Amino acid sequence: MSAKRRNGNRQQVAKKDNVTPTLSDSLDDDMLAKLKSVKTELTTVEREKEEIRQEKLRLERKEREKNKSFAELLNEYGDVGTKY
Repeated sequence: MSAKRRNGNRQQVAKKDNVTPTLSDSLDDDMLAKLKSVKTELTTVEREKEEIRQEKLRLERKEREKNKSFAELLNEYGDVGTKY
């Protein structure tokens, strides 16, 4: 039984020593730099698109609020306070 434990331990040690290569290891530095720059450009474009979408939603909400009737506004906000 102790022989089986020793063999199992050797296999675990061997697995730790074998480091699998990553994609960045196999690519040259220029290609890796190009990929990183493209990634940053894409994230910038996505961020800009999200900002535009948020601004569009904000303007649509503002327009809907502007087009509400007095009765709709009164129902939504209630009759709070008086004007003196």
